[in-house]
Amino acid sequence: MNKIYNPKPETWSAILERPTKTVDDIEATVKEIFKEVQKKGDEAVAKYTSLFDGASVANIEVSKAEIEAAIATVSDELKEAIALAKANITKFHTAQKTDRIEVETIEGVNCWQEKRPIQKVGLYIPGGTAPLFSTVLMLAVPADIAGCNEIVLCSPPDKNGNINPAILFAANLCGVTKILKVGGIQAIAGMTFGTETIPKVYKIFGPGNQFVTVAKQLATQFGVAIDMPAGPSELLIVADDTAVPAFVASDLLSQAEHGADSQVILVSTSKKLMDAVETEVQIQIEALPRKAIAEKAIANSKLIFVENDKIALDLINEYGPEHFIICSEFDDFYSNGVCNAGSVFIGNFTPESAGDYASGTNHTLPTNGYAKNYSGVNLDSFTKTMTFQKISEKGIQNIGNAIEIMADAEGLQAHKNAVTLRLKALENGK
Repeated sequence: MNKIYNPKPETWSAILERPTKTVDDIEATVKEIFKEVQKKGDEAVAKYTSLFDGASVANIEVSKAEIEAAIATVSDELKEAIALAKANITKFHTAQKTDRIEVETIEGVNCWQEKRPIQKVGLYIPGGTAPLFSTVLMLAVPADIAGCNEIVLCSPPDKNGNINPAILFAANLCGVTKILKVGGIQAIAGMTFGTETIPKVYKIFGPGNQFVTVAKQLATQFGVAIDMPAGPSELLIVADDTAVPAFVASDLLSQAEHGADSQVILVSTSKKLMDAVETEVQIQIEALPRKAIAEKAIANSKLIFVENDKIALDLINEYGPEHFIICSEFDDFYSNGVCNAGSVFIGNFTPESAGDYASGTNHTLPTNGYAKNYSGVNLDSFTKTMTFQKISEKGIQNIGNAIEIMADAEGLQAHKNAVTLRLKALENGK
């Protein structure tokens, strides 16, 4: 692990640089697949599913019979755990509902704001070595609460052409309306353009590798919205001597095992704690099934010592972590002062894993510094805010002259006339 002591602010940017991978011509590859899916639909999807996933799938839509068969293979223990997590996620996201906001801005001018669900949403759920059925909960639950009419889920099939049973169980439990055995760029392209089998959606959600990330960004060029730009997982922990080194190490490793390009950082005002955490990491990593992956991420990790909490907070806000854990005597200072973080975890008994699975908050969060300007997924992510207004005769008289003056000053005569005609009609009617 890389130890850094008292880094100067001018070096922070370089020290905190994300270990993002570069792939030659990745954008060109994504554009080529998009073009082919747009033109050939399911035929192109099948071609790239065979090429990238090594699976030949006769029917990419998951049938009811397949869902029922998969559900039967999920253990009761896992079903109960998923149900508990769903209950907490539902409770937290239901609480995010807001009432209609209505105000009379001036006599006779009534304005109000209401939320409307996005009618068609697409959820991308990674498969592979870590099938993220938990992400189904994080995306499908708020989509269902928001009232989205169509909730389309895409997830890559295994070599036998099947989706992980836990993903199917969670999807069925959470109101997903269509499940498709499609992953990668071709899944994002399918939801962007629509194919014979894959519905076109209005907004795409979900994490993925760099190919999926670039594909989502390209989708925005074709009128499809996305939840946020996202990349490899990341975690920053601030800790002092009140922290438990074993707990801190376990949290660092929980993110490191996501992938070799995950980033984990410890910022501390205690050199003693840093040393203890480093020792604990080496002990705990030996028992991990995903040790090889975690080791690569830990090799790029940072242990940063700073002199005081103010410097630590400034550094944290400069970084803008996806996940931010506070294990400090001064947790109020950090929780009140943090401006840039996707999700914040406070105290020795609040592991990041809680937010990943079952506490109720959403784990689909901005990475790569986007916490400075993006929110994590929440109920509002699945809705649009619409404004309404109704103006009475008295109302148009109250604001009409101001509109005429402003429109005239901007040189927009038709805008002015739209008001002038109404005002004259009112005058003549008297």
